[in-house]
Amino acid sequence: MVNEAPSGGLRPEGPVGRRNPMHALPGAGGRAGEWVHRGDRKSVQPRCLSLEKCSGYHYCGTMKFRAKIINKGFIELFIQVSVTIAKLTKVCVLRVCQDKLCFGPTGPRATREARLWCEVSRGAFYQFNMEGVSEELNEIYLELTSEHLPRAVRNAGNAASLKLQLTNKRRPCLTVVVELASRTGHTHVMVHDLPVRVLPRTWWKEYPEPNVQVSDVSVYLPGLRILKSIVERMANMGENVLVEANLNGKMNLSVETDVVSIKSYFKNLGNPPKSALSVTQDRDPETMVQVWVENRKLLQFFEGQQINPTMTLCNILSNTLLHLVLVHEDVSLQYFIPAL
Repeated sequence: MVNEAPSGGLRPEGPVGRRNPMHALPGAGGRAGEWVHRGDRKSVQPRCLSLEKCSGYHYCGTMKFRAKIINKGFIELFIQVSVTIAKLTKVCVLRVCQDKLCFGPTGPRATREARLWCEVSRGAFYQFNMEGVSEELNEIYLELTSEHLPRAVRNAGNAASLKLQLTNKRRPCLTVVVELASRTGHTHVMVHDLPVRVLPRTWWKEYPEPNVQVSDVSVYLPGLRILKSIVERMANMGENVLVEANLNGKMNLSVETDVVSIKSYFKNLGNPPKSALSVTQDRDPETMVQVWVENRKLLQFFEGQQINPTMTLCNILSNTLLHLVLVHEDVSLQYFIPAL
């Protein structure tokens, strides 16, 4: 149940166990929001959603959040991040912090499913203003259907700006405002209201930052397109894949069945400096560390990621975890695949 605040804003949900009815109300018209065009009447859509005071703060109880991107490169990057998140998880928790946005998993921490953690630094935004629940707890937690975000930003590639705002549209919404300049010089504003669930403070402990354990080995990944092609072929051969690497820059991928055995070898990949890693220091550099994982989970990662990273890492905790890391400017993405 969502409680109305005296100011007309929204407060987090009430007692634990009571579901927010907005989950049954994905948006006006039965969909997760509708596009709104302003400026050129020829482009106005049949369905209109009004958004007032686009330049001001929008309130959700005592919490406020407003961010704006004007750099085209960062807008493209945010689109890629949105698509990647939607492909890797159906529902995510958006954690708004003072210095970054974090997209994390929802559900029990003990799950055996692969889990995503993505951070977008405040440096990617031209403007970034937020006020959390209190000075001591200066954060906001929002549960979001992941596929709604790329739908909202997909046409923002040539936009002059992209805004994210926490709003009250009879229920909590993450409002995406895309400003487009037309050939006539007029500005078109497209608005998409994404319903969100404001998580109460008592639930925050259920959505912690990932605790990255000390890896046994870390190695730079080869080209992601090459890896995707190899994993796709292996997925047709068997359900599980063996990933192994060592501290001399070698990595192998292999799949075995009763009738076939396939193995791909990579060498001279390089290893990150030990001083920059949480890697055990006393391991023989030639010793291969291995982990068996489900092929579909590894393939989902390579099929889902849309970011063109500047650095890619594979961290292996022997027979326990495969930890994949992508880094690009002000964005980092981590994917945790548990061992079989």
